[in-house]
Amino acid sequence: MQYKKSIIGRKHEQEILQECLDSTKAEFIAVYGRRRIGKTYLVKQFFEEKFDFYATGVYNVSRTEQLKRWKIQLQKHSGEKTVKPKDWFEAFDQLQRYIETLAEKKRIVIFIDELPWMDTPKSNFIRALEVFWNSWAADRKGLKLVVCGSATTWMTNKLIGDKGGLHNRVTRPIHLAPFTLAETKQYLDSKGMDWSHNEIMETYMTLGGTPFYLSLLRPKLSLRQNVDELFFSRDATMRTEYDTLFRSLFNDAIAYRKIVELLSGRLKGLTRLEIMDGIKAIDNGNLSEILENLEKCDFIRHYQAFGKKQRDVIYQLTDMYTLFYLRFVKGYNGMNDHAWSNIPDKKRNTWQGYAFEQVCILHINQIKKALGISGIASDVCSWSTRGGNKGAQIDLIINRTDNVIDLCEMKYSDGIYELTKSYIEWLKERRDLFKKETRTTKTLHLTMITSQGLANGKYTSQIQSQVTMDDLFVS
Repeated sequence: MQYKKSIIGRKHEQEILQECLDSTKAEFIAVYGRRRIGKTYLVKQFFEEKFDFYATGVYNVSRTEQLKRWKIQLQKHSGEKTVKPKDWFEAFDQLQRYIETLAEKKRIVIFIDELPWMDTPKSNFIRALEVFWNSWAADRKGLKLVVCGSATTWMTNKLIGDKGGLHNRVTRPIHLAPFTLAETKQYLDSKGMDWSHNEIMETYMTLGGTPFYLSLLRPKLSLRQNVDELFFSRDATMRTEYDTLFRSLFNDAIAYRKIVELLSGRLKGLTRLEIMDGIKAIDNGNLSEILENLEKCDFIRHYQAFGKKQRDVIYQLTDMYTLFYLRFVKGYNGMNDHAWSNIPDKKRNTWQGYAFEQVCILHINQIKKALGISGIASDVCSWSTRGGNKGAQIDLIINRTDNVIDLCEMKYSDGIYELTKSYIEWLKERRDLFKKETRTTKTLHLTMITSQGLANGKYTSQIQSQVTMDDLFVS
């Protein structure tokens, strides 16, 4: 297909939208994802803002005000004077009558942005939408109803996961995820920021792949100057974003933040039982819902420890912006506008080492591609033990169905990484301990993932596979 030049990446999402557009039947498309991820931009650019009706919800205003704005938009598109609807049932009736006047059109596109904000308390919004779709719109050939929402939990639970009249009515759900490194580079290039892979990697470690956050970067400033301006200056935009982000996504923002901040203190992750103990919560469905919603919003991931049962699943905070904010910005009371530029190298390097591991985990598909195993089914997990002299831990294991296990070691450095005799011996000891304790019969590969590659030396041959930072930028 012909991808839109104005849209960075999002090729899979554009393909889905194009299929819906070409379809002769009615389509109900729900685009969801966290705040600032580019949902509205994607829809507007793909459809070139050629909507037969467009309306948007407004955060934290009354039903009366929402309906007033609906009326204004309907008048704008229909060209006729319209009375303010008394409720959402009447509002959708008005929309239906207007659409019926477009009978000669083979394709009609309706775009309702920030849909969850229209669902104010006791408004019956979701039921009115249900009646509109089920009683009329679903049978209107060529009609495309596109809705967006930053309140991801509302979109997944009340709309996509509705158990009532809207159950399975959304024909195409589209989850918009953060940019990859490749998309981040493409975006920065479009802003005239010809940054190196190193600079883009550091950017990703700090802001993640959220397009709006990246849009705040100023080309004339260095990365570190940008970080100072965005997080540590007097009117730092990204210092207030954290609170707003959680309030916009979750009704009980405090409960969600409590879990996120707990996980930020245990970077390797926590089990469900450890989370319950940390927040002093009882084992009920509420915790399961919070963890599920945090994962849907790309804040956390869950993964299995090698050889462990499902109940031992580990939850880990992986959102790069949140990790950086909670580590360096939350609680910062200094008056130094250049705090990041002047941070001690040791503290910065320690952070970068951990952040690089998280970026690698977020780009597991690129790692598998670099290893030449994209077509081989595999599980991604971790492993730890208290056995041996000091215990051992492997943060990234790729357990493949071709009888091979990649034991991955991730190292971030400014230059080429040089293997030493003691380091190789440590890797081998850890490999042997893994084999002994797991009793695996699979072939074990020592795999290094580094920022700049490995120096050619007498120990390099002991490593079966190498992946570099450049490999993570492959789309």
